[in-house]
Amino acid sequence: MKVAFFDAKPYDHIYFDKAFAQAGFKVKYYEGRLSTDLAVLAKGCDVVCTFVNAQVDKECINALEEQGVKLIALRCAGFNNVDFKAAFKKIHVVRVPAYSPYSVAEHAASLLLSMNRKIQRAHMRVREGNFTLNGLIGMDLHGKTAGVIGTGKIGQCFIDIAKGFGMRALAYDPFPNNKLDVEYVSLEELWPQADIISLHCPLTKETKDIVSSQSIEQMKEGVLLINTSRGGLIDTDALIEGLKSGKIGGAGLDVYEEEGEYFYEDFSSEVITDDNLLRLMSYPNVLVTSHQAFFTYEALEEIARVTVDNIKTFEKDEFLENEICYQCEMKGDCRRRKDRKNCW
Repeated sequence: MKVAFFDAKPYDHIYFDKAFAQAGFKVKYYEGRLSTDLAVLAKGCDVVCTFVNAQVDKECINALEEQGVKLIALRCAGFNNVDFKAAFKKIHVVRVPAYSPYSVAEHAASLLLSMNRKIQRAHMRVREGNFTLNGLIGMDLHGKTAGVIGTGKIGQCFIDIAKGFGMRALAYDPFPNNKLDVEYVSLEELWPQADIISLHCPLTKETKDIVSSQSIEQMKEGVLLINTSRGGLIDTDALIEGLKSGKIGGAGLDVYEEEGEYFYEDFSSEVITDDNLLRLMSYPNVLVTSHQAFFTYEALEEIARVTVDNIKTFEKDEFLENEICYQCEMKGDCRRRKDRKNCW
């Protein structure tokens, strides 16, 4: 198997070089992000391996098919950046559905703690010899209510963390986990009760802008908002208005609605032209990180392992456990998983 690996970073080599060598795969690394224009670089390769911010749209898929690509291996969990209906019966698409739920949940907690206790501001002050406490007051998390939207593995980990702080946990999920020790409520009940809201759901048509001007209006005054899932879950304009009015007391964002142009790249010597991103970064009660919640040794090792295993399974023409299920999306009936057979 020959693999074209796009958006390659130095840390990718650390984990993928060994995994590909052990599998006997030939790999070409490209620093550029996969696009229609760069699809020609995959000529002669069976597989392209790409990451979360590459826009694998219909044109890109058609260009990859022309180069002979048979598999798109996403080294991430999310797949909202892929037009997988366009890929149906052309190119199989697999992903890494889970790598380390602890890494993401713990980063969400880190954002919460840092934002609530003004850690970043305090650190910068002390570095400059300013040891005053004015403006650094936070609140006890113990006894507060955490509203968790999405109770998959990551959401479950965050609920455990919240409970560890002595918080009451409320959860919303259209598909509740009855085995989970948490109180499920509707969004209409969650918004006004939660002191902290943490998003742990995928980006779909149903969850796009789940945090909107309407939902913000229903929230508690001064609520803290955490997002380590997908930027599109939040209407950025509504978030800015909520911050300006004080309705939202702070936001910890590891993802951003229009992050594709900037995240994972170095713009320290260039002018950032995204006005909304600049405004968010200028607020003292907003903490932005560059989609790094997944970034732990354990997660990177698991991502490499599962990605290579996905390619091995495809090479053997076996059932692709981690293939995106086209039948579910197109017909609402997952015969693929019932019969343990690939979609096509």
